[in-house]
Amino acid sequence: MKTDHWFYGLFQSAPDLIALLLPAAGAAGASAVPSLGPDSPGDVLYRFDAPELKAANHRLDGALWPRGSESGTPEQPVVVLEVQMHAKPGFKHRLFAQTARFLQLHPQVQVLAVVVVVPHRRLKLGPAQLPQQLQGFLDGVIWLDLEELGQRADLDPLLALLTLPVRPEAELQTSAQKILELRPDLLSTVLTMLFERFPTLSSKEIMVIAGIPADQLLHTRAAQDLLDRGRLEGEAQGEARLTLRQLNRRCGPLSEATIARIQTLPLDQLEALAEALLDFSGPADLTSWLAAHAG
Repeated sequence: MKTDHWFYGLFQSAPDLIALLLPAAGAAGASAVPSLGPDSPGDVLYRFDAPELKAANHRLDGALWPRGSESGTPEQPVVVLEVQMHAKPGFKHRLFAQTARFLQLHPQVQVLAVVVVVPHRRLKLGPAQLPQQLQGFLDGVIWLDLEELGQRADLDPLLALLTLPVRPEAELQTSAQKILELRPDLLSTVLTMLFERFPTLSSKEIMVIAGIPADQLLHTRAAQDLLDRGRLEGEAQGEARLTLRQLNRRCGPLSEATIARIQTLPLDQLEALAEALLDFSGPADLTSWLAAHAG
């Protein structure tokens, strides 16, 4: 027997009926409702609505799956990873929604950890007053404060690497060199971040910050390849940020999927998009441009 429509009609005609079902009405009983008799309007306390919840595109920054178990364990949970480096008033609500959507799509997950990387906890990511369900979820989130992490002594080189984007410039040289002393294999990653932090510096100046002996490595092919790759990646990240700011002004707020797509464009396409967007009149032009440059 299909009864959904019957319940729908009942609550539509007398939405105040819900007050009798809420825990707060347990002690007060029917007295919590002004009247549900035949002459009552039935909508003194509540109004009924049946909104259509349209699907939203949620693109996670990352999901990490333990090798031993697709469901996760207390020792090795499945991890949803988000990196949020700038203020975003709707972030808390989006994080809640996309985590629920992730669990809906992966019902095998039993133990989940949500990790959010932020430059500091002062970042404004939503209102202070939140629904209790959302606040309860956020209380279980692991917030990685990079500013706080950078103040710890004797960090593992990989953890220290995470702090480079937020290190004060006065500490950056010492931090970068200490990382490379312990992990020289991280040179390419360190160079990329240094070019990102100092886009106007020359290759020689970047090498000084990284502690690379210029007289030994500047003219080697391997060092030059690393420098060129670091510079190109740093330039691409800077170009992506600038292009996204311009697109937000011309096309309005962009979806997470569109932002992620633009951030993965190579430098030459980012430069082409930055030029093309000057003629855009709305989001449809951006959609057409991305479609034409897919692949």
